[in-house]
Amino acid sequence: MLLFTHPVCIRHSAGAGHPESPQRLAQVLAALDGLRDLPIEWREAPRATREQLLLAHTPALVSSILDVAIEQQHRIDDDTAMNADSPEAARHAAGAVVAAIDAVMAGEAKRAFCAVRPPGHHATRAQAMGFCLFNSVAVGAAHALVQHGVKRVAIVDFDVHHGNGSQDIFWNDPRVMYLSSHQSPLYPYTGEPHERGAGNILNLPLPEGACGEELREVYRRDALPALDAFRPELVLVSAGFDGHRLDPLAGLNLEATDYAWLTWELMAIADRHAHGRLVSALEGGYSLTALRECSLAHVRALAEAELVAA
Repeated sequence: MLLFTHPVCIRHSAGAGHPESPQRLAQVLAALDGLRDLPIEWREAPRATREQLLLAHTPALVSSILDVAIEQQHRIDDDTAMNADSPEAARHAAGAVVAAIDAVMAGEAKRAFCAVRPPGHHATRAQAMGFCLFNSVAVGAAHALVQHGVKRVAIVDFDVHHGNGSQDIFWNDPRVMYLSSHQSPLYPYTGEPHERGAGNILNLPLPEGACGEELREVYRRDALPALDAFRPELVLVSAGFDGHRLDPLAGLNLEATDYAWLTWELMAIADRHAHGRLVSALEGGYSLTALRECSLAHVRALAEAELVAA
């Protein structure tokens, strides 16, 4: 498998004390460095081009991130801010997903993980919000549709917060299935089951306190059959690990083993319908301990699948 990252992603900062801190990615990369015995090829993420960003975002949003003069801090809203390195970090985060998709579509690998920040799934077509500047997974999905002629892309989002941005961008696009499991009610207070788009949106809200067995039942009963019926040619994952029981910003009770189970199930979907092609990108996760454990479990599963296939 491939792992894409870039040093500038650690230099992005939304301000002192912000939960989406540089230390998050530093901890993930330190944990993943311990997997050097597994078949993981590390690659430096390129920058997304403006043209690639415009596949998912309005010109006004792209300009508001890339063309603003920043000396120390530029605040977008109460939760979302940039420093001077943030525009480049956001470009490389999106560029990682684009490059990962190019690689799996070219047959260079079946699976890839993008260890990047800022996260992306709250960024709508026209608005940066919720710690997110560009929606990296949405940019990648749009790129797959346009550049690779993929007819069916599935985005599976297991971040504890609903990915309102991904839902917004693909609301009326039946080529993209957006499937989200998330705590409800919780920020951004979207993601109810009746939000269906063009029939391509599947929201699976979980109550506060839900544990791993409840998550697994929802996937066995609803999510996995829906993905099988959709038959995606490419599976993209918004991999947020803030559903872990230690996370300070939410209230689910998941464990690292639940994320490993879910990773194997999504790889099975990709194997059945997409020649194994799966690209995952880091989203949320704000307990450093949990983020280390869960990202390690997720990427270990992706890499161990290579050994099983061999």
